[in-house]
Amino acid sequence: SGIELFVNRLDSVESVLPYEYTAFDFCQAEGKKRPSENLGQVLFGERIEPSPYRFTFKNKETCKPVCTKTYDTTKPEDKQKLDFLKKSMLLNYQHHWIVDNMPVTWCYDVEDGQRFCNPGFPIGCYITEDGRPKDACVINSEFHEKDTFYIFNHVDIKIYYHVVENEALGARLVAAKLEPKSYKHTHPDNPDCSGVPMDISNKANGEVKIAYTYSVSFQEEKSIRWASRWDYILESMPHTHIQWFSIMNSLVIVLFLSGMVAMIMLRTLHKDIARYNQMDSTEDAQEEFGWKLVHGDIFRPPRKGMLLSVFLGSGTQILIMTFVTLFFACLGFLSPANRGALMTCAVVLWVLLGTPAGYVAARFYKSFGGEKWKTNVLLTSFLCPGIVFADFFIMNLILWGEGSSAAIPFGTLVAILALWFCISVPLTFIGAYFGFKKNAIEHPVRTNQIPRQIPEQSFYTKPLPGIIMGGILPFGCIFIQLFFILNSIWSHQMYYMFGFLFLVFIILVITCSEATILLCYFHLCAEDYHWQWRSFLTSGFTAVYFLIYAIHYFFSKLQITGTASTILYFGYTMIMVLIFFLFTGTIGFFACFWFVTKIYSVVKVD
Repeated sequence: SGIELFVNRLDSVESVLPYEYTAFDFCQAEGKKRPSENLGQVLFGERIEPSPYRFTFKNKETCKPVCTKTYDTTKPEDKQKLDFLKKSMLLNYQHHWIVDNMPVTWCYDVEDGQRFCNPGFPIGCYITEDGRPKDACVINSEFHEKDTFYIFNHVDIKIYYHVVENEALGARLVAAKLEPKSYKHTHPDNPDCSGVPMDISNKANGEVKIAYTYSVSFQEEKSIRWASRWDYILESMPHTHIQWFSIMNSLVIVLFLSGMVAMIMLRTLHKDIARYNQMDSTEDAQEEFGWKLVHGDIFRPPRKGMLLSVFLGSGTQILIMTFVTLFFACLGFLSPANRGALMTCAVVLWVLLGTPAGYVAARFYKSFGGEKWKTNVLLTSFLCPGIVFADFFIMNLILWGEGSSAAIPFGTLVAILALWFCISVPLTFIGAYFGFKKNAIEHPVRTNQIPRQIPEQSFYTKPLPGIIMGGILPFGCIFIQLFFILNSIWSHQMYYMFGFLFLVFIILVITCSEATILLCYFHLCAEDYHWQWRSFLTSGFTAVYFLIYAIHYFFSKLQITGTASTILYFGYTMIMVLIFFLFTGTIGFFACFWFVTKIYSVVKVD
């Protein structure tokens, strides 16, 4: 039976712009239909297309020609095509080929005798003017001409299969590996795959002929089971020991914080509340200090209550979306084998979670004493998603301008807008309707008519130092995981450690909650009752550390060149930072709200 090879977009570690296979002047598959892609694949810029490479099972081929491309450098269009090829070799663009939904990998030896399996292989490579081989040029000592490009125009493909005994299926493919090679075929019509490498001098003039060929062989492999056929790719990126270390580290932080919070809740509050409830005379009340004195102001509505309630609504939407997506990913539904599944799942969940967003925003807005419910619903539906969409749209315009495959087609943009306006917005209105219909949240203590004077604060209890300190611990728990996530987005590595990610997510929620509660208690003891915005910003400040880390990652780990790539990197980072800010801020606010309600409900106030 025939085996089809599909080609995906080409990408590079040195550029954020991926390109479709058809953007390069490679051999094309004529008249074949493209496989359909899901929403997640389109959003991630995957563009899978049929290729001219076709194999017959167990049929060995040696040095089979695919096509020959001829460039005449005196013709402007040919020169332009050749220059684009050279530029992409210079930036180390990589092919991504797919056989039976498996990435075709290029495995090579690295130091310490280990093998690294890369799910892509380069178009070619470059020897600099001073004779230094760049990127993949180090694999072959024959690549030595200065200021010359070497194109990998031949591939040796090896397909591994195992025979299924008791089924009529015959055989299953369990791995596909290739080795890129470079040959200057003397007879392009009848190639023999021997001789010198295919070199293209940087100053080449006249006619340049590139003949593309391939060889394919099949090997039975009994040891790999079909279910674990992805393992050899993932094993070549082992970082699990670092993960366990970072999780143990985070758990120590969590235990320390939990101990602190438990101590406050049990010792201080227990003593305070017992003493508070035994008091009869008002003279004793004068001697009281700290959090008990502000009971008449603790539930005073915050300034800019409208904005806070809108942030809480959007944050709740993101919080539930993240939890459910990671839960499904942990169960294995969203593995790298299901292309685009993770993104599709997240987008669909976000759209369907409009109701909790509207409900939470309306409930808190009403309890802050707000009256403008229409403005509240509209802002919940459009403010945060609107900022994200606007940023996303500007990035898309840049990608369009650069002719990149990651640019989202107009039809998909319309579909996303339709999901937002026709499903998410009505659901937000329904949630808000139920939120406003219910009575306002009942507070355990009454609010006084006249606000109390806040005493002079020490440096540590002032708002800004507290907020800056609050983000450090949650960030400390996640930054190792962040490194792997940023690697999978920008360095095109596969991300598959969802179990770790889910653990880290739970740890992050606990750390944000506990750090915020601790700082909230210290502020209340200093008789400062403005806890609403402060609790949101304390844990939300983790996003600022995330931004600083992303900037550091850009300058220390990435070799990205070009203005467009730099703008795209920071544009997409800003979207991530905003989502992360809403997400962590909401956790902090809810934790603090629970804490404040809990401690003041125990106090008997006459």
